Amino acid sequence: MPTPSGPRVILLHGVWMRGLTLWPLARRLRGFGYRAEVFDYASLWHGPAPSVDRLAARLMASGDGPVHLVGHSLGGLVALETVASYAGLPPGRVLCLGSPLAGSGAARGLAQRHLGFWLGRSATLLKAGLHALPPGREVGVIAGSHGVGLGRLFGGFDGLNDGTVAVWETRLPGLADHRVVPASHTGLLLDRRTADLAAGFLRDGRFPA
Repeated sequence: MPTPSGPRVILLHGVWMRGLTLWPLARRLRGFGYRAEVFDYASLWHGPAPSVDRLAARLMASGDGPVHLVGHSLGGLVALETVASYAGLPPGRVLCLGSPLAGSGAARGLAQRHLGFWLGRSATLLKAGLHALPPGREVGVIAGSHGVGLGRLFGGFDGLNDGTVAVWETRLPGLADHRVVPASHTGLLLDRRTADLAAGFLRDGRFPA
């Protein structure tokens, strides 16, 4: 595979996960020419704030040119919190994969059963989601509809879901585009369609038809 020479893309994993879970997606994005790299962070032992600061520092050190962000689940929330909290970051699009932008019913269900410690210090952000999308950024979402996962035990889903996050939880006003694929929450990272859609959105700000 030739060395990618396109825009940089930073990938962020979700809660309970580490960066290696993003390697398959990163490899596929490199196949589209993107300089994909993984941002690993402590999703349980630290709250989102230190990760936001570290990601912002990495973005500021990126030099000229756009830097796109792709975040799975909690990673999408961390990416959006970063671009909302810091001015002067490089331009770039943000793509969220199964991120509960409107808050996670499964996370709230865990808390109601006194099991919120499973989410560590990220629990508050996961339960509440975001109030609004940051202005000046094109944000897209790929949601899953294959409802297989432990989140079904706690989320009280009454519609399409990926087994952890309901499709409606992935929506907020102002999204540039939104697409649903037949994948589970973790399966979003492995599904080739995710990489195809991601490459198109990062290039055009819209998903390919």
